[in-house]
Amino acid sequence: MSSRVPVLLSSSSVFPEPTAAAFEMAATVGYDGLEVMVWTDAVSQDAGALKGLADHYDVPVLSVHAPCLLVTQRVWSSDPWERLARAAELAETLGAPTVVVHPPFSWQRDYARNFAEGLEQVRSRHPDLSFAIENMFPVKMAGRWFVPYTPGWDPTETGFDAYTLDLSHCAASRIDALEMADKMGAGLKHVHLGDGTGEGRDEHLVPGRGNQPCAELLRSLAGRGFTGSVALEINTRKASSRAAREADLREALEFARRHLAPAESTLTNPRA
Repeated sequence: MSSRVPVLLSSSSVFPEPTAAAFEMAATVGYDGLEVMVWTDAVSQDAGALKGLADHYDVPVLSVHAPCLLVTQRVWSSDPWERLARAAELAETLGAPTVVVHPPFSWQRDYARNFAEGLEQVRSRHPDLSFAIENMFPVKMAGRWFVPYTPGWDPTETGFDAYTLDLSHCAASRIDALEMADKMGAGLKHVHLGDGTGEGRDEHLVPGRGNQPCAELLRSLAGRGFTGSVALEINTRKASSRAAREADLREALEFARRHLAPAESTLTNPRA
């Protein structure tokens, strides 16, 4: 790998193209690996298909995003515990050390009530995996703000062993990403890198195109003792062509590597 901190491409970043296209573009652009967003694309749910793509393109799967989105509530099963268990099995089969998990939706009452205990049971069956709970954001509907997660959008208020820091979500919730990283502390295991403008919506811009402290966060990782991976999770839906989409992915990768580099040189040479 070309950097101490692996820089991954989230397969969601190539939507509406399929999961297979994410492997191809990750290889073409030069990412260190892939984060697979498990969703309605059958390939994203199939360990054999994913392993075949990883081997063919020489792009390892280093993170699995459990099917926690509204559109994935029936992927594998309508039972959220079954979906999480299947995501863990998929990650273990593929050799991916990280499973990204959202806090429970507010209407998932049983799941939410037992989330911490149930998560610990899943962890006990997969001790080599990190289940990194992601910070989310409030949502505006009909002119009113509400929080669709229980107990809230900020997982640090509950407290977990591992977290995913999503900078676009920080923008949407109007919280300082560096402060969120501080709150996550040693539990910060994974980063979703994407920019935002703080206008109250989840934008997932190419880093550098918004006003979030993307560069500062990346440069701070070494000092935080970060040993996880950074996944580019950006929105390229408006790209007019494959070439335009790859240009966005390349710009995002170059941004990440450029701002991780000072931290990595400091790790290599403590006097730097």
